[in-house]
Amino acid sequence: MLTVIGRPSRNVGGRTVPIPPSAIGASGPPITMTVERGRLRLFAKATGQTDRMYVDVEAARASGHPDLPVPPTFLYGVELEAPDPFEWITSLGVDLNTVLHANQTFTYYEQAYAGDELTARGAITGVYTKKGGALEFVERRTRITRGETPIADLEQTVVIRVPGGTGGGA
Repeated sequence: MLTVIGRPSRNVGGRTVPIPPSAIGASGPPITMTVERGRLRLFAKATGQTDRMYVDVEAARASGHPDLPVPPTFLYGVELEAPDPFEWITSLGVDLNTVLHANQTFTYYEQAYAGDELTARGAITGVYTKKGGALEFVERRTRITRGETPIADLEQTVVIRVPGGTGGGA
């Protein structure tokens, strides 16, 4: 459960109320997972990785890695290990049928490998509206660590279509 807000109703008098600025800073419990070789191989195959170091331990070691390296964008899946991985947005009263994943960026600090225990800690960093309130945006930042060592920062923006929004200016 998020530490700042509960699961409010966004429908007040037949109108959808905006996500409040007080949502900024809301965070849930940290999520920890151990990176498994089989998952890395499956992810590499699913994303079309052609470099053998992502699927073959000997090829990884020949490339200077101690084990299979975590492929780009795999870290997004760490938070999906939570029992309810979208609670951070549904706890705001948002219907997932109105959500579009609009943007994702990754900033890497260290390479992660098979066998690493990684922890994700996410928090909402911004909320705003556009199109006269017809669209709401929620920005979120997640830090991935191995112990206390930062591995990466993930930043994402989701856009929410507001039922009955006016669709006016930006």
